[in-house]
Amino acid sequence: MSRQDDMPAFKEIFKAAKHVVVLSGAGISAESGIPTFRGSGGFWRSYKSQDLATFGAFRRDPSLVWEFYHYRRELVLTKKPNPAHHSVAELEARGDRKVTVITQNIDGLHQSAGSKNVIELHGSLFKTRCLSCGQVQENRSSPICPALHGRGAPELETPRRDCIPEDKLPRCSDCSGLLRPHVVWFGENLDKQVLDRAGEELEQCDLCLVIGTSSVVYPAAMFAPQVAERGVPVAEFNMEPTPASHQFTFHFEGPCGTTVPEALKLD
Repeated sequence: MSRQDDMPAFKEIFKAAKHVVVLSGAGISAESGIPTFRGSGGFWRSYKSQDLATFGAFRRDPSLVWEFYHYRRELVLTKKPNPAHHSVAELEARGDRKVTVITQNIDGLHQSAGSKNVIELHGSLFKTRCLSCGQVQENRSSPICPALHGRGAPELETPRRDCIPEDKLPRCSDCSGLLRPHVVWFGENLDKQVLDRAGEELEQCDLCLVIGTSSVVYPAAMFAPQVAERGVPVAEFNMEPTPASHQFTFHFEGPCGTTVPEALKLD
């Protein structure tokens, strides 16, 4: 049974914890101004964003998909981590316990705040993967290629501007193959090595913090309930209760930029 807002009880458990796993989702980044691109408002131009986040869409129109992801990259580069990101990073930096972030977000804001031990379940906006040789590389160039400069504005373009030729889109520095965003698209499986690493951390943790995730997207939705089933304390930080809230030890309601720093502050 969740103990609503029982901060003193949480802090007693927190002080004793030696291996903390943080599960984060879109809610923590929304407080930094990152759109979720999910739900009824998840449109870019006239397209539902989920219709562009598929390999089929990329194969049909790589120019269009790269414009969408270029827009998202450029948007994120204008945003800053919020106090929730910073408090998680500071917890790791103290060095008195192991802290692992397992995030569904692809914006890299945990790393921007200073977190080092981050598992990105769905990949990263700032990594690319070559369709020819498979190489994954970090890339924070702005723009990612000259042809995308000034492209990607979300306003509806009617008629649409000319497609960018494929040979002008981001290309591999090793083999010149076409690059794609290194993110997990609809219809694709999560990387097994990433999942295995996340599973190991979840099995070993003695405290789990769920920050800004609705716990409805699988497989991440089952992570915290499985930890709770082992009898490990789980504290949820969200704007409202989620379908899994009743399974957790604590539920702190409100902006995570306020609740998380308070929870992780050592008195």
